Amino acid sequence: MSIFEQARELAVIRSSAEVIGWDQETYLPAAAADHRAAQLAWLAARAHKLATSEAWKNALETAQATDSGDDPQRTANLRELRREFKRATQLPVELVARESSASSLAKHAWADARQRADFAAFAPHLESLLDIAREKADLWGYTGEPYDALLEGYERGTSTAAVAALFDALRPELRDIAAAAVAKSSARNPALPPGPYPIAAQQQLNARIAAAIGFDFQAGRIDTTTHPFCTTLGPRDVRLTTRYDENDFTSSLFGVLHEAGHGLYEQGLPGADFGLPSGSAVSLGIHESQSRLWENHVGRSRAFWHCWYPVARECFPQLAACPLDDFLAYLWRAAFSPVRVEADEATYDLHILLRFGLERRMLNGSLAVADVPAAWNEGFRDLFGFTPENDRLGCLQDIHWAMGGLGYFATYTLGNINAAQLCAAARKDPAITTAMDQADYAPLLNWLRTSIHAHGATLDPADLMQQATGSKPATQAYLAHLKARYL
Repeated sequence: MSIFEQARELAVIRSSAEVIGWDQETYLPAAAADHRAAQLAWLAARAHKLATSEAWKNALETAQATDSGDDPQRTANLRELRREFKRATQLPVELVARESSASSLAKHAWADARQRADFAAFAPHLESLLDIAREKADLWGYTGEPYDALLEGYERGTSTAAVAALFDALRPELRDIAAAAVAKSSARNPALPPGPYPIAAQQQLNARIAAAIGFDFQAGRIDTTTHPFCTTLGPRDVRLTTRYDENDFTSSLFGVLHEAGHGLYEQGLPGADFGLPSGSAVSLGIHESQSRLWENHVGRSRAFWHCWYPVARECFPQLAACPLDDFLAYLWRAAFSPVRVEADEATYDLHILLRFGLERRMLNGSLAVADVPAAWNEGFRDLFGFTPENDRLGCLQDIHWAMGGLGYFATYTLGNINAAQLCAAARKDPAITTAMDQADYAPLLNWLRTSIHAHGATLDPADLMQQATGSKPATQAYLAHLKARYL
């Protein structure tokens, strides 16, 4: 069996795990959690055994030895498969299975602890996942700090020091923009007309807008969960989730736009290459750029709502009493919220700076798990000026640590930076801007398909950005966007 055939077999196993993982987050009865953890652990172990087997190694070496270099995509696939193989073989299968089981149990413990604002109930699970993360980092190796080894799995080619330097440079401007935007918004105090905004009507509007920007409902669907996410179960099966608030329809709508951005990326990857690097997303920083571009640069724009506000008024008649300018003022409001997923653009990245700093300290051992709530509250007060009223709104609000996703959070701000840079590059074509003004999003999506999606993971993230926009990731376009919208 060739290395590419083996890679596709591995993709079947992993996508099977994604199916039951999606079910775990949407419909699984609570009493079934233990058995589901065992299922996921078995699949993770089976996938790891295949990806680190002698048969895999021999097939990879044979393919590389006979590669002529005449097919750049084949060469890139082999290079990235070699990179993945090296990383995978550094982890014993026992550790992979142990992490999968620990994460499955941790997610259920987190959901319960979050509901009760009881960090102590989740703390032992976080301790276990941190031990596993440090073990993995030691096995992979790193030159700076443990966070480097984990970050490489999400945003290859970068380092903790490089991200920290970028964030340290952004911090003063982000804090100034946030403070000014909050003050400006407070002076106007925009508000939506009172609800209720029925969930059924929200679902209809969300689906209509998701389809308009290009999400293919023949190859995907939207469901309801505690924490919105997007997951890919196969080359023609992309699942989005959101949550609803009957007092504010924009909460679920922008959740759907965000997750649909992820979904459009997954649907745009070469389906025939599913399981190969050329059919896979390159990094979370690029993935997040797609969601942020559609959510914020398209979905929160005046041009977007000039077209869609009449439709929203049909769904929610109370909006008839709210002029478009007042509605936009509400969308562009800025406030220091304790909840990251409900934060506005002007303040969002402050949430990421907080989490990035805490994760580094937890991983290097300078912050004990028991001290996380106090450290969270102290850091939050420094950035936002107040303390969350409980841990449900503080250190328990995100699922990422329960997923074992340490090293993940930095990619959100990297995604914001990339989104602004990509949008600015796309808008250099007047035809794209003209079409968007008429609610035609196909030209923009086609540009993204060609510039980003079609390349899969055959280029490093920074090189992909260079090819698509003419420069590697930089902050200028993002800061300009924030200032133009909020100041």
